Amino acid sequence: MKQKKVTSPVRIAVFVSGGGTNLQALIDAQKEGKIRSGRICLVLSSSKAAYALTRANENEIPTAVADRKSFSNQEDFEAAIRAELEKHNIELIVLAGFLSILSPSFTRDWDRRIINVHPSLIPSFCGKGFYGLRVHEAALAYGVKVTGATVHFVNEIPDGGEIILQKSVAIHKSDTPESLQRRVMEQAEWKLLPRAVELVSQTMRTQNT
Repeated sequence: MKQKKVTSPVRIAVFVSGGGTNLQALIDAQKEGKIRSGRICLVLSSSKAAYALTRANENEIPTAVADRKSFSNQEDFEAAIRAELEKHNIELIVLAGFLSILSPSFTRDWDRRIINVHPSLIPSFCGKGFYGLRVHEAALAYGVKVTGATVHFVNEIPDGGEIILQKSVAIHKSDTPESLQRRVMEQAEWKLLPRAVELVSQTMRTQNT
């Protein structure tokens, strides 16, 4: 009888800069078996003060810090990142609130192997300068009735890569940027990101068999 080939889970690095709520959603999904085709093997932060590092440590996930301000140029910054990725044999990068921009050279080298979650329905309220509360402030100022979140592949254009998944979230008349941000995270980001990670990891494993 021919033995079935066993393929190891795709090795994932999650890039963070702050509290790590999306990281926590990924960790929880992995524990619950919703992410089976990949495994978080590294959490890399652009800030040594990021609470996301604590979340990683509490779950025994290796961590690394690459502070852009500590490097004289983008090339050295990304060289440090590349070294960590190589050290941990990373195959897929997930940007989860990572506030440092990656160069076109870096994204080309990781073509279709970097995904990002953005708190709007791309192509609305996205691109350079749209991050965090700014996205929700813009949505409320414009008066749209529906917003949401998007998971997409990362390329050289900020928020310009191919869309993987989207989920809409209704805007309430009483919303503030803070309340809208929270609801988008709870109803869209924390659900979409684990699904996208499993989907992309599954595809990568299939291609490698």
